[in-house]
Amino acid sequence: MSTKICPCGRTEKYEFCCKKKHQDISNAITAEDLMRSRFVAFTKGMGDYLMSSHHSTTRPLAQKNEIVNWANSVKWTHLEILNKTNGGEGDSEGTVEFKAHFKEKGKKTFIHENSKFIRENGVWMYLGFAD
Repeated sequence: MSTKICPCGRTEKYEFCCKKKHQDISNAITAEDLMRSRFVAFTKGMGDYLMSSHHSTTRPLAQKNEIVNWANSVKWTHLEILNKTNGGEGDSEGTVEFKAHFKEKGKKTFIHENSKFIRENGVWMYLGFAD
């Protein structure tokens, strides 16, 4: 068992944090939980999880291999949560604004996104960019 802190930025070990969500997505209690678990899935090239945590109406199945190949081609460094609205245990939707930092071809860069999350069949799912 690894003693490394979870790549999502929380202080728990991966085994007690995002791994639980990767094994059962219903363990993502909040939209932020799902956002963090998706970041870790990118760092680990977990294409199946990235697809299964993406809302069925916007899921990019045709791009799965391309997404995984790109995610594996960069060095992920850290996730920064900037803001969130709603997305709690009792909510049906919410947003999480974040920066996902990585190095690509030796250059430090990041993805800055305000993401929308909604529940599908009672489980948090990534819908896409927030309006």
